[in-house]
Amino acid sequence: MVNLIWVFMFVFGIVYAAINGTMEEVNKVLFKSAQEAVTISLGLISILVFWLGLMNIAKKAGLLDKLTGLFKPIVRRLFPEVPPDHPAMGYILSNMVANLFGLGNAATPMGIKAMEQMKKLNEDRDEVSRSMITFLAINTSSLTIIPTTVIAIRMNYGSVSPTDIVGTTLIATACSTVAAVLIDRYFHRRRMQRRRH
Repeated sequence: MVNLIWVFMFVFGIVYAAINGTMEEVNKVLFKSAQEAVTISLGLISILVFWLGLMNIAKKAGLLDKLTGLFKPIVRRLFPEVPPDHPAMGYILSNMVANLFGLGNAATPMGIKAMEQMKKLNEDRDEVSRSMITFLAINTSSLTIIPTTVIAIRMNYGSVSPTDIVGTTLIATACSTVAAVLIDRYFHRRRMQRRRH
């Protein structure tokens, strides 16, 4: 469905530009945007490779295991339906740690794996489980200490101090994560009350 929306927008834009007589401007913008996209991607790759390398060093040094150990009691309370030794728990913790360091690209595969494992726990039913809803809410809000991708974009565009956003990002993502957990819990309790009545 999303692909059809993009195709419609593209075709509509081209037709509108042809009718308005602005095809030349559209062509200029297309090529300039494509060039900018490549420049930004190369800049992001260098920053992401750097942080992923640091994450790998931290993993081999045992720092990530200690960090996931700190999160384990919290994650167990958030996901009581997931057994502590189940692979889903490991993927959830890895996803949260990657998001903590602003490595959304690295967190995504782990998030997908976590969802797959939770679906197996849910006996492969089409209906989402309680844990899957909670994980989606937390993953979307994702508490972030170092917004790596945003810092890389700010550096590419010549920001004087690209790391100025670290404090505000931490506050904003902490608020969004707390809000996500509270809203998730509220609707879960409400659903449980409706089932009882």
